[in-house]
Order: sequence, then C-alpha cells, then structure tokens
Amino acid sequence: MPLFKPNFQNGLAVPGGVEIGFTDGDVINYLNVDNNDNKYVSAEKALENSDVYSVIYQLSSDLATSKLNANKKQSQAMIDNPTNNWSNSHAFWQSVFAQLLLGGEAFIYRWRNVNGNDMRWEYLRPSQVTIYALEDFSGVYYNASFDSPLVGYKEAIPANDMIHFRMMSQNGGATGISPLSALSNEFKIKDNSNKLTLNALTQSVLSPGILKMDMGLLNDKTRAAASRKFMQQINDSNGGPIVLDNLSDYSPLEVKNDVSKLLAQTDWTGTQIAKVYGVPDSVLNGQGDQQSSLNMIGGEYAKALMRFANSITSELSNKLGAKVSIDLKPALDPLNNDFASNIQLLSQYGTLSPEQAQWLLKNSGYLPEDMPEYVAPAEPPSAGGKEES
Repeated sequence: MPLFKPNFQNGLAVPGGVEIGFTDGDVINYLNVDNNDNKYVSAEKALENSDVYSVIYQLSSDLATSKLNANKKQSQAMIDNPTNNWSNSHAFWQSVFAQLLLGGEAFIYRWRNVNGNDMRWEYLRPSQVTIYALEDFSGVYYNASFDSPLVGYKEAIPANDMIHFRMMSQNGGATGISPLSALSNEFKIKDNSNKLTLNALTQSVLSPGILKMDMGLLNDKTRAAASRKFMQQINDSNGGPIVLDNLSDYSPLEVKNDVSKLLAQTDWTGTQIAKVYGVPDSVLNGQGDQQSSLNMIGGEYAKALMRFANSITSELSNKLGAKVSIDLKPALDPLNNDFASNIQLLSQYGTLSPEQAQWLLKNSGYLPEDMPEYVAPAEPPSAGGKEES
C-alpha cells in the first residue's frame, strides 16, 4: 500500500472524512470562513444569473438535440436509451451536458452484467465522485457514492466503468476545469453593479413627483394631507388626466441619465459570459456585432457546439470501443431550410442531378416520401427532322 496516493478531488474534503461537492452551497462556508473574498463560483449561484442560465440551457439543449451516432448497434442502443425508465433520452443527456458546461466535468456510471454488456447508465453528480491516480500514473480509478441506499458507496471503480466527460484540463486530461472559474471577477462586478443600480434607482424614483402649492407657509401635517389627497385623485382618475387649480403645479420626476447608464452597463457581463463559452453575443439576446450576418452568427455558434461535442464523442468512443460521431444538423437546422437551400445551390451548379436532389430532400424528411418521382422532360425533336442517308 503506497504512502502517497494522488487524489483528483471534485469536492472539498472537510474534517471527519466528509467531502462536499463544489456544486454544494455549503462549500462556501468552508472556503470563506472569515468572510473574505474568494474566486470560487458555485454552479447553483451561477444559474441565478439569467445570462449563464440562458447560455447553459441553449448549449445543453442543442447538444442533447443533436444526434449521437455509433457504428455498433449495442452502443447505439445505449446512447438512444441510456436510463431505461428513469428518464427520457433528451432529459438525461441535457442534464449531463449542462453539468459538463457548468463544472467542466460530468460522470456516468455504467451498470453492466457479468458479460460486460451495458444494462443502464446512471448520472452521477461531481460531488458524488472522487478521482484517484493509479500507483504508476498509468490511469485513474474512482470512488463514488450512490443515491440508492441499496448501493451506497463503491470503491476502486475501474475507469472503463465510468464515462467521464471533461473539458480543458491542467493535468493531461485527468480532470476538467469549470468555465465559471474565469467569471469570478465578472460576478463580483455584476453583484456590485446591481447593488449600485438599485440604490440609484431607489434614490431617483423615491417620490413620483413634486407638487407645488401657492398657499404660503404650510406645516408638515398640512403638506402630508395635501399629498395624500393628490395621490387619491390620481388613483380615482383611473388613468385620466390630473386636474389642478391655478395655485397648484405638479412636476413628475424622471430617471436621471446616470442611472440609465448604469442600467445599460448590465449587458457587459453577458458579453463576458458569451466570450467564455465561445458563443456569439446574440445567443444571449444581445445585439452582438451589427456587421455580422445571420450565416456568420450561425457558423460561429456551430463551431462552439462542435468544440463541446468533441469532448463528448471522444470519451464515448474511448469507453464504448466504437466510433461515435455527432450530427449537429437537428439542432442547427431543425426545419431543414438551410439544407434545402444548399441542395438547391448544388443542383444549380450541376453538382447534383434533380433526381439526386429529390432523393436527398425525401431522405431528410423535407419532402414527403410518397411524393411522385421527378421525371425529366423529353428532349424536343430537332427542327430539320431525321436526315436521310
């Protein structure tokens, strides 16, 4: 038994042998015991940010909508129905991909029979898994705690029994790094900006307006009574105009320009989040680059999807012993409009014949299968007729 066993932890080990996952809110109490600033960003806290939720939801949903293809029937069957009756395929894969995008890692345990064939796959939270290096650093193994009390805690799980997705790594790919770690300063700025904006708004619109009354000196009680009577008139008018006499003048307050600038600055963190995940600003409903066309934006988004997809297909190919690829078209072109436009261009340039174009469109579901086949028009007879010998 070696004295030193390298441990790649995905959680925080605390006294008593307990490990708290980095997605657990309680980890803050240990990382920030003295209320000092730290650079940890929890996934739970990050999802409270609408921009993070938006980009994670869209990317994970599009990855789950894309089609994973394996060249082995058994592997394809597990990909299409990984959990049997626990969940549907789309919900399962979206959950896995969302965890990958949030934490830089995602885990699936392979329940297999005595023959080594997969029976079902179980999603494990990063807080349930601890990674260890083998003695000679030739591989890794896992300890994992399962939600089912019938399973409990499993030790020394071989690497082949665990599908371990990970993104960018600092240890040769043994573990992944969360993209949220690059947004720690942005979240602090966002929180401080929100507090400043709320304070400015409160001070700017604390009162709806100013009511001036040319009645000489009034005591506090008389002023308060006049204000209440004026507000009652506004409420009773049911949206109609306010009627004042010559002795009264009302001026509504407007939001100051400085406060409007503060509100406009809240889009800055959305741009930073889009940059970290490599997607165009328009994915977060921002204006993005006004010079970019829709095709350019779609192309950049497709590149971002493929970056994440490569880490998925590579791990599945390695663990399943099959060649796994991904088709992004169901997510990027759900109505096949771009596909039909490309087929049309290829037909115009003579790369595809009309019969081939029709076959491709039928095969993709763009055209109904019972549509009559294309029949090329007959060539007209020559004007001079048949030459005599």
